[in-house]
Amino acid sequence: MPALDVCVVGEINCDLILYGLPKALEPERETIAEGFRLTLGSSSAIFAHNLCALGTRTGMISKIGNDPLGQVAVTRLREGGVDVSAVRKSAKDTSTGVTIILAQTAQRYILTYPGTMAEFRYEDIDREYAFSARHLHLSSFYLQPALRPQVGRLFREAKESGLTTSLDTNDDPEGRWANDLLEVLPLVDIFLPNEREALAIAQCSELADAVQRLAGLSPIVAVKLGARGAIAREGENKWHCPGIDVGVVDPVGAGDSFDAGFIHKFLAGAGAEECLRFANVAGAFSTTRHGGTEAFRDPVAMKEFFHGQLDADR
Repeated sequence: MPALDVCVVGEINCDLILYGLPKALEPERETIAEGFRLTLGSSSAIFAHNLCALGTRTGMISKIGNDPLGQVAVTRLREGGVDVSAVRKSAKDTSTGVTIILAQTAQRYILTYPGTMAEFRYEDIDREYAFSARHLHLSSFYLQPALRPQVGRLFREAKESGLTTSLDTNDDPEGRWANDLLEVLPLVDIFLPNEREALAIAQCSELADAVQRLAGLSPIVAVKLGARGAIAREGENKWHCPGIDVGVVDPVGAGDSFDAGFIHKFLAGAGAEECLRFANVAGAFSTTRHGGTEAFRDPVAMKEFFHGQLDADR
């Protein structure tokens, strides 16, 4: 077994991002994009890659198809230092998933073909490998229909094996935000939604009320607020970090990078407030390059950015 700090269970796919699109997209018209990038995508894989770049020993359990996109994604993870020995190929003809992001000036359209993420099951997880780590993380709760009914079981077993746990649900494409998640959250040490997700999951119209409810389920709740920064709550303690003005190049993967920063510091023994500050910097750094992992592939720029922001924060 490799020596792991974190085992990430979740999906692997590639992102195809088109930039510089007009505000209005017309049916049947040829629309010209100003640029594109094919990069490592999916919340789980971006989190794993960037967490490893920060210096946390990370392994991943997932399923890909027998196709070029799956190999591109796994190669990018391996190049980033992530252990991918527990990633399996589908025995079916199912392709690796792919997300197409249409990036406009003020908004994004996100189109996902789930592929193998939809057939990834509890039975595909090497539990001996997973529980050899110190911490278990899962992303994209709602995008994994075959695994979803067993997430509670997986987290319970992780806790019984002595691991700490974290979860980022990401979006629910069906918009239902069903209550099965609420049964999992008491097994989650660190819950990492964004503002819209927190409101929907808690079924609240005010963020303070949503955080109050979620904090009654998970010990630490950290909520990403986009350009307004982030907040965290642990028990009755609350913290807020304002947004960092970096001149955003691309917001793709910023939330996953925030998660990576938070877990990296948490496993180093930091308190929730310090974890929040570091995570806020990690999320901001992600936006300085195109794609969710490109910034973290430049260790020199990463070191300079983190030192500059954290020194200024002191």
